[in-house]
Amino acid sequence: MSYRSFEDLEVWRRARALVREVYRCTGSFKDWSLRDQMRRAAVSVASNIAEGAERNGNSEFQHFLGIAKGSAAELRTQVYLTVDLGLVAEAEGKPIIEETKQLGAMLEGLRKSLGRPSAST
Repeated sequence: MSYRSFEDLEVWRRARALVREVYRCTGSFKDWSLRDQMRRAAVSVASNIAEGAERNGNSEFQHFLGIAKGSAAELRTQVYLTVDLGLVAEAEGKPIIEETKQLGAMLEGLRKSLGRPSAST
């Protein structure tokens, strides 16, 4: 896989767009704790992709992609909960849920494309 910087990665660009969407849909939340947790999880996806891409080698990059994938799953769970609680309409939550699934698949594909991780990851 060849890229010059994390900004070249489609998965990072989509994660960045996800942050904007999460901030938009949580803007009116009165539960600030849940709002902040959702925002942190969304930011974590994009941030860990960037941090891993700038590290020294594929093994570290794979590690940070794994963290990003976990954060996407965390966010997906939180969106399910906000829909269940009536804080977010299902029609508004469903696209975010689908995007987190797609990002998870993209992150796993990128991890695999980087080759076998070392035993230390």
